[in-house]
Amino acid sequence: MREYSSPAKAEISDDARLTDTLYARASSEPNAVAARRQKAGQWHDVTVAELHGDIAAYAKALIDAGIEHGDRVALMSRTRYEWTVVDYAIWSVGGVTVPIYETSSAEQIEWILSNSGAKAAFVETDAHAERVESVRSGIPELGPIWKFDGPEYAELRASGSGVGDETLEKRRTAVRADDTATLIYTSGTTGRPKGCKLTHRNFLFISHSALEGPAKQVLRGRDNPSTLLFLPLAHVFARFVQVMVIEAKATLGHFPSTGPELIEQLSVFRPTFLLAVPRVFEKVYTKAEQKATAEGKGRIFGAAADTAVAYSKAQATGRIPLGLKVKHALFAKLVYGKLLAALGGNAEYAVSGGSALGARLGHFFRGIGFTIIEGYGLTESTAPTSVNSPEFNKIGTVGQPLPGTTIRIAEDGEILLRGDHVMVGYWENEKATREAFTEDGFYRTGDLGTLDDDGFLSVTGRKKEIIVTAGGKNVAPAVLEDRIRAHALVSQCMVVGDNRKFIAALVTIDPESFAQWREANNKSGEIADLVGDPDLNAAVQEAVDNANKAVSKAEGIKKFKILPSDFTEENGQMTASLKVKRHVVSKQWSKEIDDIYAG
Repeated sequence: MREYSSPAKAEISDDARLTDTLYARASSEPNAVAARRQKAGQWHDVTVAELHGDIAAYAKALIDAGIEHGDRVALMSRTRYEWTVVDYAIWSVGGVTVPIYETSSAEQIEWILSNSGAKAAFVETDAHAERVESVRSGIPELGPIWKFDGPEYAELRASGSGVGDETLEKRRTAVRADDTATLIYTSGTTGRPKGCKLTHRNFLFISHSALEGPAKQVLRGRDNPSTLLFLPLAHVFARFVQVMVIEAKATLGHFPSTGPELIEQLSVFRPTFLLAVPRVFEKVYTKAEQKATAEGKGRIFGAAADTAVAYSKAQATGRIPLGLKVKHALFAKLVYGKLLAALGGNAEYAVSGGSALGARLGHFFRGIGFTIIEGYGLTESTAPTSVNSPEFNKIGTVGQPLPGTTIRIAEDGEILLRGDHVMVGYWENEKATREAFTEDGFYRTGDLGTLDDDGFLSVTGRKKEIIVTAGGKNVAPAVLEDRIRAHALVSQCMVVGDNRKFIAALVTIDPESFAQWREANNKSGEIADLVGDPDLNAAVQEAVDNANKAVSKAEGIKKFKILPSDFTEENGQMTASLKVKRHVVSKQWSKEIDDIYAG
């Protein structure tokens, strides 16, 4: 058993609450810029006074609507300015926000609304409202539904005009640090989602711990720090960043998509730092690689990429050879500058979470001048527990414990967590709560990992996802899957082999990359038509060969099968936070798995 703690740098008083900083700023610096929002395609500054005014107006409206201290209010929308306004309005009256992914099915919506006992709901569109209305009959507690894109939203604001400032302030200051701020339902890779009870203390503690630790240079080390949120605010990772940015008195922007239009908006908004899941950075890299190949500059891009990786690795040693410096300077003009411009041209750092980024990609981005800081956390830990920092960034790890947190590696390799950021328990599920903690109060993550001598954590896999072959070999699939997904042609990968003779993999193809590959290789047909094509299989074999270099021969992938369609949230094979539902994939593609082992 190994354990590493970091001394606390933030202390949260019992009467602290998430709304304190914003309400205090409304008096001390009302004209400061708190946010930027898009109107008619243009970005406009929102002052602290304006943001506070919006929040207070909707908080008064919630009081008028009968929302009491502790009542749950659902919120189903893409990432947008109104999300933050309503979230803080709910907190202002002592309510509990219950986020729902806007992609959720009617069955998922019904479960979350009924289990949480939501009294009201905010939704974004008519389509969202219809999905909520379709399950209303099974949720007697549910009252009004207010649409951001409908007249109800403005009408709600007006309804609170009769509630005085003193009434609101009395409700707001009745909130205590250990009151529940939100119920975030876990993605549910197996079974029904559980509602994680996260308190005001949880969010404040981890935000201030980050600001006094690894985020200090990112958010307090430069003038006018800002970020553009584009990940779903229903996810704990984006929610933590929302709180941290507001606590840091930085500028917050919202964008509702991670599609191609995001790149254009990054160059307009020009954030000083970003947060994303690894897939976003993988796409930035592969699109740049594909564009260079299509223009006949594939070799130049390959050399530039190798130089960036080598440069980053040399930086870690503290000695960069002169020849490497010269090559790096050349590619900075030819290649790297264009990539940095695509990321807004103003950002030096990004925070990546959700899954492993991959060491090569981490070195590549740092080598071009854009440091991606990886961290580790879960919904149950209010997002991060460990994070790398700009000063101490050990690529390939997820950093050291944040100030005031402890990481322990159990005898069986499971990662255990403790700190004021860990949830108080699961909503109305005492049995699951008891099972989630050790006798001495550590949260059982279900992840496997190691701690080095400096306290840097490496995540090696999931405890329940360890594959045991028929020969008794234990294999952690994550290391193989991460490396295969880094290939430009690959979208998703799932390693299989439990109780089988050898390790194999199911691989899906990225549609955008496939279109370019098909043209470059003079092929015709769609992915489903070419799953058996020798050239396509040879390209994927390169990714598999590269992955196998990271493991022993017994752990390596012996065979793989390309699937005709991708894993998606819509077909039930991915969670809303982009994790593969292994049990669903194994069931839906059982014939293909059997075919691998029958050959």
